[in-house]
Amino acid sequence: MQSPGAIQKELQCSQCAGQRIYDPAQQCLVCDSCGTPERLETPDDHKAEAEFPYDPNASTEDPRTTDAQVVHHCEACGGDVVFVGASLSERCAYCDGPVVLRQGDSAFETMALIPYRVTAKTAQDAAEAWVGKRFAAPNDLAGIVARARVAGIYVPFWTFDSDEAVEYWATYTVRRGKRSSRRRTSGQMQVSFNDLLVPASPHVTPLIRDGILHEFDPRRLRPFRPGYIAGFAAEQHHQTVAEGLAANEADKDLLMRNKIKRDVGKSGVRDIRYHTHTSGIHYRRILLPVWILHYTYEGRAKKVVVCGIDGRAYGERPFSTWKLAGYSALVSVATVLFGLAWGAGGLL
Repeated sequence: MQSPGAIQKELQCSQCAGQRIYDPAQQCLVCDSCGTPERLETPDDHKAEAEFPYDPNASTEDPRTTDAQVVHHCEACGGDVVFVGASLSERCAYCDGPVVLRQGDSAFETMALIPYRVTAKTAQDAAEAWVGKRFAAPNDLAGIVARARVAGIYVPFWTFDSDEAVEYWATYTVRRGKRSSRRRTSGQMQVSFNDLLVPASPHVTPLIRDGILHEFDPRRLRPFRPGYIAGFAAEQHHQTVAEGLAANEADKDLLMRNKIKRDVGKSGVRDIRYHTHTSGIHYRRILLPVWILHYTYEGRAKKVVVCGIDGRAYGERPFSTWKLAGYSALVSVATVLFGLAWGAGGLL
């Protein structure tokens, strides 16, 4: 990241010397004082799609940034975020806990990001609409969520590519009439993974990841510039490439097993074992935008996540026990009436 002086100069309005922040609605920097816009795009933006090779047998890693920065440290979840520009917060975007200023650790350079396309108001409306459509939601839930407010944060992710030469062993089911048996099989296949999206922080929970996973398109990436995160929180990258690859192992294993099942092409495939030779590893360190709305219901903290790219919302919600009991009773009555009607029809 640039020095504080260089960042301040980039965010200073050329017309009135006021402070500029990024406006998702206009997709540009806008001066807080006079409203003058400034575009951030350049002819070289397509270079943000570039990926970087990684050799797991090499002993070198990317250099960290030269200086540690002052960060907002959450006393509840331990998250550290930086702010660019004047929009600061006293609450953590991840968990809504209190934050304090402290000196952070040195971090790795962010290579690219996808800027916000969804405004705070649109995200707020999407979160409230999502809650309002939930099955068996408590009657007072909509009012509680309406009093909460979304917080915007750029969260760190990896993208990984790799080529896999796979040798596998498995068993599958063979059925003959009413009898079934297990048979062994083995095979080889070539698998290529492209742009596997992996959280680069333990604070990026499955809920946050799922909130943005399906909307990721590398063609939307832009080279990192501080102006894009002006007015928003952002968590820096602290993982090495090796740590990122290790964090990806569980998801990669699941994908590999599904590919093996499809390659076998039989029913009841299980007892899968495999060995893979990995090559062609490429990666990016990126930031992706999310809005997070925190609320508390009956003493339990919950959140709704809104994708900062397209405004899709999903999250955590409570259920009304009275409504669930009522729905259960209606289903029971309907089942009994259907049984009686069916029985009466059989007697006629």
